[in-house]
Amino acid sequence: MKNPTLLQCFHWYYPDGGRLWPELAERADDLNHIGINMVWLPPACKGASGGESVGYDSYDLFDLGEFDQKGSVATKYGDKQQLLAAIEALHRNKIAVLLDVVVNHKMGADEKESIRVQRVNPDDRTQVAEQIVECEGWTRYTFPARAGRYSQFIWDFKCFSGVDRIENPDETGIFRIVNDYTGDGWNDQVDDELGNFDYLMGENIDFRNRAVTEEIKYWARWVMEQTRCDGFRLDAVKHIPAWFYKAWIEHVQAVAPEPLFIVAEYWSHEVDKLQTYIDQVDGKTLLFDAPLQMKFHEASRLGSRYDLRQIFTDTLVEADPLHAVTLVANHDTQPLQALEAPVETWFKPLAYALILLRENGVPSVFYPDLFGAQYEDVDSDGETCRIEMPVIERLDALILARQRFAHGVQTLYFDHPNCIAFSRSGTAQEPGCVVVLSNGDAGEKKLTLGEGYGGKGWRDFLGNREERIVTDADGTATFLCNGGSVSVWVMEEAL
Repeated sequence: MKNPTLLQCFHWYYPDGGRLWPELAERADDLNHIGINMVWLPPACKGASGGESVGYDSYDLFDLGEFDQKGSVATKYGDKQQLLAAIEALHRNKIAVLLDVVVNHKMGADEKESIRVQRVNPDDRTQVAEQIVECEGWTRYTFPARAGRYSQFIWDFKCFSGVDRIENPDETGIFRIVNDYTGDGWNDQVDDELGNFDYLMGENIDFRNRAVTEEIKYWARWVMEQTRCDGFRLDAVKHIPAWFYKAWIEHVQAVAPEPLFIVAEYWSHEVDKLQTYIDQVDGKTLLFDAPLQMKFHEASRLGSRYDLRQIFTDTLVEADPLHAVTLVANHDTQPLQALEAPVETWFKPLAYALILLRENGVPSVFYPDLFGAQYEDVDSDGETCRIEMPVIERLDALILARQRFAHGVQTLYFDHPNCIAFSRSGTAQEPGCVVVLSNGDAGEKKLTLGEGYGGKGWRDFLGNREERIVTDADGTATFLCNGGSVSVWVMEEAL
């Protein structure tokens, strides 16, 4: 795939009502035209909150909007036929499709069971009380509306290692299920935050149960056959043992008709932890570059006080570019969400230029930045906030510039705290570009590109600067950008 460019085609507050799958089918041609060649779909399986579910409260992996469960047939995004039609439209436009895999936990059980649990210190999950509590828990999943179609597997308490709610006595918290079938304690090879970050929410899946791991492998084969997807985005992998995903990825790659693109969400700002995970799974998945996203957030807040020369310091794309998916925002970092770290609007064109036009990493574009979004929610103080996420000006042009001009050898000119630049040399077949950006006053960079670029006229593809720049015989010229802005200079002959 030439210059892979991923679109996260949803956000946390995308409207209910089954609109997304039809919207994607309608937009497929336009996405292809601007240079999007991969899309990441939201979880397509039925969530515990039915037609209102964003999808991360996973209930039934085998219900893609086909069965009347949790109050609706369709998911929030549409029914199964609309999903398949959207995928078909995307494929017609040579756009690969990634499905979101949510297998850390389940929610919305159909029946209660008698279980035995131990209370856990939520601030240090390695501290488990000795007392065993006899109680009831919602741990049995029978999917009565589906009635065994596609899979007859019944989930019960032996499939889970922990819950966050018990009855008789009625309590909420974190409770480790006493389960002689899989052994004591939490799973290993998970993040060490809070002592052991195996537990996240709901009924926590225990991957030490072989029946569970085989069922999730079977589901992967089934969903690939049903949808003809081209890859996966793996949710919440810091809470899931790395040894499981190593084996799971090996399995799905072995049975897939073509190599799958796989990216995992390990949301940590510590590059060492990301690299450790990559090593644990033998490099079989890419990871989102959370440290870089935080850098963009900080840079947008600090303005000219931020040293742009350090924008890639201690990021995954700097340490391991072959395993990095770079991003400016996602559904968790958008305003009013759990990992809120929004990048201010003025800086987003700079951030997108840095991930779209450099050669390192696979860039991910966020739906609201391309199409806009408006929503309301309650903040941490209980106040209702209305959020407006505007379309980022010229983002479509930046995506197109990636396909047209982001080619050849990269040279960095990170020599000023407020104005940096980089060039792409182009190839014998495809043109390159010069990118200049500033987080302060108007900036300029005098670059010598070589004799092959002598006497060439250059224009700003984004239109932020209107003048024509001409290189001298040595290919030298001073390239400009406005204050707090970015310009993408390309040769006139390539336009």
